[in-house]
Amino acid sequence: MSNVIKFERPPEEKPSKPKTTVSPSSRKFLIWAGILGAFVLAWGYFTLFGGAAVPA
Repeated sequence: MSNVIKFERPPEEKPSKPKTTVSPSSRKFLIWAGILGAFVLAWGYFTLFGGAAVPA
């Protein structure tokens, strides 16, 4: 163990990357595609599995 103090520079802060924004028209398209996809998945689920699971 030595009594020497080692001075080091702090690591340089990297500039943060700017966040990429989605244009409003593509945002609307993605929202509508998600809603439509959810309806299609729900329809497919109830068509394939929902009818058989209902007790008579």
